[in-house]
Amino acid sequence: MFSRRWKTRIGSAAALAATALAVTAGSASAGVLVDSAPSCDDQSLSRPFAPWLDLMQYTPLPGGDFESAASGWSLSGGASVVGGNESFHVGGDDDASSLRVPAGGSATSPTICVGLEHPTVRFFAKRNSGGLLGLSTMRVEVLYENNLGIVERLPIGVVTPTSNWQPTLPMPVVANLLALLPGEQTPVAFRFTPLSGGDWSLDDIQVDPYGRRY
Repeated sequence: MFSRRWKTRIGSAAALAATALAVTAGSASAGVLVDSAPSCDDQSLSRPFAPWLDLMQYTPLPGGDFESAASGWSLSGGASVVGGNESFHVGGDDDASSLRVPAGGSATSPTICVGLEHPTVRFFAKRNSGGLLGLSTMRVEVLYENNLGIVERLPIGVVTPTSNWQPTLPMPVVANLLALLPGEQTPVAFRFTPLSGGDWSLDDIQVDPYGRRY
């Protein structure tokens, strides 16, 4: 009897939570990220991090290989596309560019569709110079819309110093993601900012839009 009563209460609470979430998502207002989101059906999947024992499927972030300049990106503080690709060439042997973000600069990506399960972002990075005692890091933030269509941002990871090109760890896109697009998907963007005066480069940014899927 005791167990049955608690199961009923837990089930009722879960139903109420699901109803509240549905109402919130249903009343969401579209904002700038939704308006600029590309088609969610055009994502090609591959396993670019398989050499590092990561068999998850990723799709390239739009413009994240920087082979077409910085198309769709918002750059500030001297951030710019430069010659020199990440050394593993996961995007192609002919790739020859990357993004440099100096101290005081930042780079904000175009939008991409992700599902609401366990999306992650991963890329290649290196610190070129600078930073207090050589300890500069780079902050990664996800930009997402709340239910009023207002763009908010949330830190999701920090890249630690490395003098050579290395893949970052997968960074979970943990945010109050709302299903603002068909198919339980939502648009997000990413912002990259050096901290403590460092000068950084990044390249071949990949997004696992669903996570936990092989």
